[in-house]
Amino acid sequence: MSTHSLTAISRSNYILRHHKGLFQLANVGIHTLSSKMMPIYRTTDLSTLEKAKHPIVDLRSDTVSRPTEEMRKAMYEAVVGDDVYGEDPTVNKLQEKVAKLFCKEASIFLPTGTMGNLIAILAHSDRRGCEIISGDEAHTFLYEQGGPAQIGGVHTRTVPNLPDGTFDLNHLEKCIRGNDLHSPITSLIIVENTHNMCGGKVIPLKWLDELAALAQKYKIPLHMDGARIFNAAVYLNVPVSKIVQKIDSVQFCFSKGLGCPVGSMLVGSKELIMKAKRLRKVLGAGMRQAGVIAAPCIVALDKMVDRLAEDHRRTREIAKAIHDLDVDFIKVDLEGLHTNILMLYFNTPKLTATEFCGRLVTVTDDEETELKDDAVIVRLFPKNEKTTRLVVYHEITDEDVRRVIRKIRYIAKEVLRSGKNQNHNGNISC
Repeated sequence: MSTHSLTAISRSNYILRHHKGLFQLANVGIHTLSSKMMPIYRTTDLSTLEKAKHPIVDLRSDTVSRPTEEMRKAMYEAVVGDDVYGEDPTVNKLQEKVAKLFCKEASIFLPTGTMGNLIAILAHSDRRGCEIISGDEAHTFLYEQGGPAQIGGVHTRTVPNLPDGTFDLNHLEKCIRGNDLHSPITSLIIVENTHNMCGGKVIPLKWLDELAALAQKYKIPLHMDGARIFNAAVYLNVPVSKIVQKIDSVQFCFSKGLGCPVGSMLVGSKELIMKAKRLRKVLGAGMRQAGVIAAPCIVALDKMVDRLAEDHRRTREIAKAIHDLDVDFIKVDLEGLHTNILMLYFNTPKLTATEFCGRLVTVTDDEETELKDDAVIVRLFPKNEKTTRLVVYHEITDEDVRRVIRKIRYIAKEVLRSGKNQNHNGNISC
């Protein structure tokens, strides 16, 4: 294939080439996926995307979602005051609303979920020599910069996450420490719900009850990283208060599936939230007229929760289409799909996650000819060579889903034609 058959976006970043009968993607510029200058979550430089003539469907994360018109209006009209003084009426309204919704004593508005988790950990672990326990695939462990140790001197111990996002409670019990002078003292156990790296899995309520019983036995508090807890509630068809009734503190985000531009909450007892206020201040997040960003969060709680079921449905539609391809170089766990996060798994010798993500931001002339107005750029990024993640949110439409499916089918046909896969009849309809 000549590079002249590619559009400008693909010529500047990727060429398709055949080498020893294998389909490969090779980068040709410094601003490509392999460049050390570019973050992993950006598969091509922004200037290239800005020049792209095809529609872009961004499925990297629900954090790229943008506020609705109603949210923007609420921001403009928000009644504000000084929140550090506790005098912002919109923030106060939000905090009261959230505490009531979760059936907890109090809540506090924070800029980010990472801060919410860190503050919860520091509030529960308020003496030197503390240790927290989490799953080894937990966001707090993998993606929050080791904040508990870096900021608070709190040690983290992990237990292996099971595929459903839980962990073995017998193993957990053996990891609890405190009686040995040589060991740190277990001060907190963290559970994530929904579980990001386990593919948006919803933690079973029965398991949460068993975890709570174990924690109570050792008088250890429980914290839930519930960044996407409303997705869990919609999946289970229960109120969020049911999920957290035996949890001591919970953090959740407004800036993911709920579509707000910024904002998270930490919910718990009055005593915990008083500690959280002091910690928020020392971390530099005491905000003044914060009602401007609290206002869309109120809209989200009223208008954006029930519609999460639509995100789940659209995610399943994409998953089923990939499953129905029946090829061995890209797989999904259709049966284990719960919410709006879909993990895609790759047979590395035939198509890697990196190659797949690179190809998604490419539109060839042949592709444009076949797909016509459905030709689209899709943004994902690889977690590693064998895995990538796809996330659906409120701005992703049924039309977007249809185009994404056609794109993936086209790429699958391309791989089959390349000779990398000899065990398929090649019959894939775009």
